[in-house]
Amino acid sequence: MGEEEIRHARALLARPENSTSSIAKLLGVSRNTIYQYVPELAAGRDSLVAGNAPALPSPRS
Repeated sequence: MGEEEIRHARALLARPENSTSSIAKLLGVSRNTIYQYVPELAAGRDSLVAGNAPALPSPRS
């Protein structure tokens, strides 16, 4: 996922009506990929809404 896709995913995830699965499908990636590139999801979606999102992570090799 590129930086723009990650920002898009974060913006969509901040809205409670959007599921991780639907966002993954929209972006053409797996749910696991969403969790890899948006690690703050592990702390819950509230962390996205509160604006506590960390800098964009580096892709794993």
